[in-house]
Amino acid sequence: MAMRPVSWMLRRVLRTSTRNCSSGAPVTQPRPGESSQPAAEELSRRRKFLREHTAPFSAFLTDSFGRQHSYLRISLTEKCNLRCQYCMPEEGVPLTPKADLLTAEEVLALARLFVKEGVDKIRLTGGEPLIRPDVVDIVAQLHQLEGLRTIGVTTNGINLARLLPQLQKAGLNAINISLDTLVPAKFEFIVRRRGFHKVMEGIHKAIDLGYSPVKVNCVVMRGLNEDELLDFVALTEGLPLDIRFIEYMPFDGNKWNFKKMVSYKEMLDTVQQRWPELEKLPEEESSTAKTFKIPGYQGQISFITSMSEHFCGTCNRLRITADGNLKVCLFGNSEVSLRDHLRMGASEEELLTIIGAAVRRKKRQHAGMFNISQMKNRPMILIGG
Repeated sequence: MAMRPVSWMLRRVLRTSTRNCSSGAPVTQPRPGESSQPAAEELSRRRKFLREHTAPFSAFLTDSFGRQHSYLRISLTEKCNLRCQYCMPEEGVPLTPKADLLTAEEVLALARLFVKEGVDKIRLTGGEPLIRPDVVDIVAQLHQLEGLRTIGVTTNGINLARLLPQLQKAGLNAINISLDTLVPAKFEFIVRRRGFHKVMEGIHKAIDLGYSPVKVNCVVMRGLNEDELLDFVALTEGLPLDIRFIEYMPFDGNKWNFKKMVSYKEMLDTVQQRWPELEKLPEEESSTAKTFKIPGYQGQISFITSMSEHFCGTCNRLRITADGNLKVCLFGNSEVSLRDHLRMGASEEELLTIIGAAVRRKKRQHAGMFNISQMKNRPMILIGG
């Protein structure tokens, strides 16, 4: 077996140390009704420990602003069995020929390279990743990568109930399910297809199999589903869900306009009027979400504030599209093809040089919602979320 780099071993030791630092016990969330202060203090101690014992991180995955990219999102397909309004144009999108998409072997080769350099979380996206026939095998092979702690999937939930037992056995340990309404007829209007009850079945299957929390992504659009905010929050009373309210974002072909966007603060105000006891939870480093909990409820709610309060300063994410392009920013239109270099026989060192150059070109922050709405970028379905 090949020797692991020293930096990898140090990161391994660091993870173990942070789990056991201070009290010698893992960090736990406060019980319903308890103060979140101990959790906040524990998080502060962990961050201090990390600052004092930081292991070397790959220079190739560190940008010019010092952001370390340990989270990789890989799109497995451009195809989807739904047609969500905010994700793709009504007429659909031209799909990349199959021969130009990454094979499973290429996906795994790139994943292996990124994990070796310090990526410890990979999320599989699409399109709809669960329509790819070899998705279970891909998860199983990712699970063999030493140093990879989290394998997640973002899915529309249509095929989830059927596939989740196999995926869990293969090593899938995190799930995000897209659901923008709790009204079946409205579901069909938003996604332009049927399937509401299959999505709900998938959510309950995930709960039954022990996933906690099960993250539910809800894109909030004025005039469409903002009137359901409180209904979604109410789900967290008896279910271990993390309902993630996402500000409506501009992408090519989704007819975004500012008036349709419901801001984080407006959503939060609506929830607090109904539940004034709502508590804010501590934020993890590089988190995209502002998370809250109603005392006594099983689940929690989060807000993804990409437009009104961006989190670019702590971004640790990179994306690989289904056709093999590296995107260092969801909202940027700069891409570099890793597929082409792979197929030309590039060595790992050459690939890392290309990746490192792209990461160093990453900007301090995105251009702002109004400028983004005027920029040419892929539709969301061709990016991979």
